[in-house]
Amino acid sequence: MNTDMLEKQLIAWRRDLHQYPETGFLEMRTASKVAAILDKLGFTLQLGKEVMSAQDCMGKPDKNETKNHLEWAIHNGANKDYVSYFSEGYTGIVATMDLKIPGPTIAYRFDMDALDINESDATEHFPVREGFRSILPYKMHACGHDTHTAIGLGLATFIVENKEQLCGKIKLIFQPAEEGTRGAKSMVKAGVVKDVDYFIASHIGTGVPHNHFVAANNGFLATSKLDITFSGRASHAGAKPEEGKNALLAAASAALNIFAIARHSKGSSRVNVGELHAGSGRNIIASEAKLKVETRGETSAINQFVREQVESIVAGAAKMYQISYKMEVVGEGLSCHCSKELAHILQQCAKEHPDIVSSILESNDSAGSEDATYFMKEVQEHGGFATYCIFGTDLAAGHHNEKFDVNEETLLPAVEILYQSAVQLSNTSQQ
Repeated sequence: MNTDMLEKQLIAWRRDLHQYPETGFLEMRTASKVAAILDKLGFTLQLGKEVMSAQDCMGKPDKNETKNHLEWAIHNGANKDYVSYFSEGYTGIVATMDLKIPGPTIAYRFDMDALDINESDATEHFPVREGFRSILPYKMHACGHDTHTAIGLGLATFIVENKEQLCGKIKLIFQPAEEGTRGAKSMVKAGVVKDVDYFIASHIGTGVPHNHFVAANNGFLATSKLDITFSGRASHAGAKPEEGKNALLAAASAALNIFAIARHSKGSSRVNVGELHAGSGRNIIASEAKLKVETRGETSAINQFVREQVESIVAGAAKMYQISYKMEVVGEGLSCHCSKELAHILQQCAKEHPDIVSSILESNDSAGSEDATYFMKEVQEHGGFATYCIFGTDLAAGHHNEKFDVNEETLLPAVEILYQSAVQLSNTSQQ
C-alpha cells in the first residue's frame, strides 16, 4: 500500500470510529473491527480476558449496560467473528509480530475509548460537513482516541509491509477506558508488558501545534477517582425529622471540607468534588447521597496524601451524622518520568521527517493525568525504557469539547515516525 492509499485508509478508519464512539469497557464494535484488521495482517492476537485482569478493572459498567451495548454493537457493524471475545466488557487487545530475528520487544499503546459528550451539530463542524458526526447522543470522540486507534492500525500495516527492516518483537496494545484512568492497570496486572524493553505511548494535540513533536511529555499528575456513597435513613422532614439520618448533610459537609484540604509543600496537588447527588423530595430527609471526587498529585506520594485526607473527611462526616458510607476507587493514574534515552531516539526520528518543523525533546508542563503511566512504570521497573510522545495538530476546539476535531494530515506522519522508531530501536539493539 503506497503512502497516498494508506493516508486515505487512515482517514477512513478514523471517521468510521468517530461516527460510532464507545466509552470505557464498552469498545466492542471498535475492538472487534481492530482485531479483524490485525488478524488479517498476520499479527498474533490476545483478546479480552487474556490481557485484562478482571479484579483490576476500575469503574466498569454493570452487566445490564454491558449487555445492552453488546446488542447495539452487533447491530452497528461489529465484526461478528470477534465481538464475542469482548462481550463481557473486557475490550483490550495485544497484537504481537514476532520477526523471528533476535532483538528487543517494543510496545506501542493506543487508547480506544470516547467520552460522554454530545457532539456539536453546527453546520461548520467538520464531522457534520463531511458526514461522520457521532450517531450517538452524549457519546463523542472528543479527545482524539479515534485517531490514536487509526494510527495504531496504520503502524500495524507499515510493520507488515516493511518487516525486513525490523527484528525482535513488536507489540501493539489497544487499551480500553483511558478516560477516567481506568483501563491500563488491568492490562499491566495481566502481564502484557513484562517482557517489554521499549514502551511508547502517544497522543495527538494537547495544545502542541501542527507539525510539531514532543518526544517526552512529562508532568502527568498521579490521580485517584473516587465514588463515595453515604447511606442514612429517610424520614418525614416535618413530622419526624429526628428519626432521619441525613445523608445529604453528610455529603455536603464532606464536600466543603474536601475543598479545604491543605496543599502539599513538596509539589502540586489538586482535589475536586465534581458531582453531588442526594435526596428524593423536599419534605424527605435524604437517605442517600453520592459524591464523585478526584485527587491529583505531582507524585504518587502526594496524591496518596490528598486521598488519605479525603478518606478521613468522609469517615468523619459519616460519623458526625451517624450514617454509613462506601468508597470505591473507579480510576487511578501514577506519576512517572519518561526515559530520556528513548525520547532522544524518537526526537531524532521526528527531526528526519519532512513534515515536522519542530521536534522537542521534553516538556515538563502539567499535563493532567494518564494511566499509560502504569505501563511506563512497569517497563522501567523491569529495566526497560518508556516515553510518552505528542504529535501536534490543529484543533477545532480544546480536548473534551463538543466541537473538538483534529487535522487529519497528522495521521500519516504519526505512523511514519512511530515506524521509524521501531527501525531505530531494532538497529540500536544490534549494534
